[in-house]
Amino acid sequence: MSIDKYEDNNIFAKILKGEASADIVYENKYVLCIKDLYPKAPIHILIMPKAKFSNILDFSVNASIDEKAGIFESFEKIINTYDLKKKGCRIITNFGEHGRQEVPHLHFHLLAGQDIGSMIR
Repeated sequence: MSIDKYEDNNIFAKILKGEASADIVYENKYVLCIKDLYPKAPIHILIMPKAKFSNILDFSVNASIDEKAGIFESFEKIINTYDLKKKGCRIITNFGEHGRQEVPHLHFHLLAGQDIGSMIR
């Protein structure tokens, strides 16, 4: 995926446009956070910018300071909402073919509620 290729018909774009439903757990001006439909942990939240960023590189290069701050604010809100300060969580994003990015809209997976296991098996 290149940083300039964004597909308007991806599932997250549809959710952001109101064309698909989602269980919203937090939202701010720049970010939408939803429950994953196929959770890999007891708590599995998807955190995505509302703007059209195809991946982490696109976001790193093109997002405003406010958009970047909005992502970190959402991390804080989700961690506080689910009371994860003591036990912790894992926040990951996939990028490109080798990173196995499946949806061409930047999103982070926040996984928690149990020991997530080692990073790479």
